[in-house]
Amino acid sequence: MQRLSLPSRQQMVAFLKEDKWTSSQVAGVPNPVPPFWDLRGRSRRMREHLSLREFSGALGDIGTLVPILISLTVQGSASLTSSLFFGGLWNIATGFFYGIPMCVQPMKSIAAIALTKEFAPGELAGAGLGVSAIVFFLGVSRLLWLVTRFVPLPVVKGLQLGTSFQLCKKGVDLVKKNASFWGSGLLWSDNLWWACSSFLLVLFVYERRRVPVALLIFMVGVVFALAQTGAHHQFGLVHPGAHFVHPVVPTAREFKTGFLSAGLGQLPLTLLNSVVALAALARDLFPGYDPSMTHITVSIGAMNVVGCLLGSMPFCHGSGGLAGQYFFGARTELSLYFLGAIKIVVGVVFGESLLAVLKWFPSSLLGVMLFMASIELGLVARNFTLHPGDERRRRHDFVVLLTTAASLVGFSHDGLGFLIGMVTALVFWFHRLATAESEPASDGLSRAPSSGSALLDDQTKVVVASLTDTSPNSPSSKAPQQRAQEAMESCC
Repeated sequence: MQRLSLPSRQQMVAFLKEDKWTSSQVAGVPNPVPPFWDLRGRSRRMREHLSLREFSGALGDIGTLVPILISLTVQGSASLTSSLFFGGLWNIATGFFYGIPMCVQPMKSIAAIALTKEFAPGELAGAGLGVSAIVFFLGVSRLLWLVTRFVPLPVVKGLQLGTSFQLCKKGVDLVKKNASFWGSGLLWSDNLWWACSSFLLVLFVYERRRVPVALLIFMVGVVFALAQTGAHHQFGLVHPGAHFVHPVVPTAREFKTGFLSAGLGQLPLTLLNSVVALAALARDLFPGYDPSMTHITVSIGAMNVVGCLLGSMPFCHGSGGLAGQYFFGARTELSLYFLGAIKIVVGVVFGESLLAVLKWFPSSLLGVMLFMASIELGLVARNFTLHPGDERRRRHDFVVLLTTAASLVGFSHDGLGFLIGMVTALVFWFHRLATAESEPASDGLSRAPSSGSALLDDQTKVVVASLTDTSPNSPSSKAPQQRAQEAMESCC
């Protein structure tokens, strides 16, 4: 019977010194993104990627933005002028600072609660300010260092996979909003025919990255929205002119209601998806690029301290938005400059009156774009382990990945998914530790690691034994087919 014991001091020191998933510099890959003060390097990189695909990628996140933006502004919880203006301003600022298509997207959990409980503008601002203040403090105080050192890679990948499934479901829900092929309820501009056509179009050009498919789908949606606006004689509701933002100062009661009702649920989502998972995804998509989670938390705090007090809906970054923009072609900050300029111009010129057109944008097209962007986010979970040659460790890491993703989707809560994934990873770690300590040392190999070396588990010892054993009955003397069959039986 194995006795479970706490790790020794040497083992904990080795764990802390071990290279973690948080740094991509261990591979010796140069950083592809010049610093923001290197204007020549930045301009040269943007010229190299200048194409329609870059502008198409700028629209990769509108499947999340447009439905939330329309719903909150129609309800009166947020200002369309302020949300477009500050959303565009933050697009340009984050593009300049990070040099990659670091998306700016709404805080989805706060938006969902605000729509359910019909928040006033002050309550929505209070929720965004409370979450941003806590995220800002955790980043500046470097307390997020604990996350980077103690959260295993499979847990992070499980969060990304679970978020991918959630966004896929939201995309399907948008398509189902007008789900009909025929009948009296068929809307010519928004139906399953257009959803299937756009989905097949995205699949056909999936390997042809030069085709600006998101731009094509967006332009079709704009034409349909303008046609429906004209058919319903609502162009008179659109008033071009100079529209300005207005301050929103939440009272103590509004701040308390907003933060306790919506902010607490948004906090783990922002920390895990908008900071931890986003930083990991950026390293996967741009090898050599190593974003600072402190910088990400500071930018989230700065965006909302200014924007929420002037009527904007709360914004954050997110791994889903980055995956969507990358999937549809964005590679540099040029896509964010383009998107930010459009938002600012449209918000200032048309303001709240633009709702007369936006409400007719086909939800079927938005749903397809959101669905395909979510698939791109889920693809990064395929690299879920730091030990690809260790079958036992890969099996443990895969269980942690599935447990985290399934818990996140099942409970619809990032915090619970994270907690259950961490507990699973901790149990497996103690199990490997107890297994390694219970086996006697052989072939000059010590049971406890020293100088930061990792523990040898069962699979590693089998490999070492097979290399040193030359007897007729040893695994190395058997036929390859027999060894493969035995390996499959022991594995499955």
